Amino acid sequence: MSDPARSVEFRGGGFVAQRKRGVGLMVFIVLLLLAEWGTRTGFISALTLPRPSDVLLTFQELYQSGMLFKHLIPSLTRLVIGAAIGATIGITVGVLIGLFSLARAGLVPLVAAIFPIPKIALLPLFVIWFGIDEMSKYALIAFGTFTPTVVATYAAVDNVDRTLIRMGQSFGLSWRSIVAKIVLPGAMPGILSGLRISLTIAIILLVAAEMLGAEYGIGAYILQAGSLYDLERLFAGVVILSVLGVVVSGVIGAVERRVLRWRV
Repeated sequence: MSDPARSVEFRGGGFVAQRKRGVGLMVFIVLLLLAEWGTRTGFISALTLPRPSDVLLTFQELYQSGMLFKHLIPSLTRLVIGAAIGATIGITVGVLIGLFSLARAGLVPLVAAIFPIPKIALLPLFVIWFGIDEMSKYALIAFGTFTPTVVATYAAVDNVDRTLIRMGQSFGLSWRSIVAKIVLPGAMPGILSGLRISLTIAIILLVAAEMLGAEYGIGAYILQAGSLYDLERLFAGVVILSVLGVVVSGVIGAVERRVLRWRV
């Protein structure tokens, strides 16, 4: 007697990551509860880590006094403008390097020369060139975003499957059509991954720029709190930066899900 028909589980998912909602939030909550317990029981010294509840009260005071947005808005403005300039130029130059041999021969050595330079070390130079106002901060963030974006972009273009390009050529597609329909979509995952790194670097450079010659901003707020050894305010500033990084990562993730739906 034959066995009754039974369904077979689909195994062709291709290692597609499954979204587990709430797991990341639970990790944060557990860590906060452990920190609260440790600081209240004395297991963790109050000189090294403030109570999360005290940091929350600091956030409440910042919000009620209006200082939260007074520091946050200038930082967001600097980050958006500087990162947008650097990422736009970086993607453009990276695509040119990936597509044109002359651009590759002339620009890759230049990018390789400036990529290892610590961008924070160039801050005094940008202050000399652009002044201590906003332009030096925009320039530093843009320059720091530019170099990793260039490297990620032309590497992504290089990694596009050449078989697909040859197939497009065999079907008589024009050069522009191949670039628009094969090269750029194929390079988009690598470009977006590079943007994750670039925008993280932009946040780091934002803090460094605001610590030098900025009256308002998250970096200036952290510097002031650190000079007074005010741990609650210091950790409040660090948490703001952490939340900003999570938001940036979430935005890139949303763009990936929308732009790269064809990968499923």
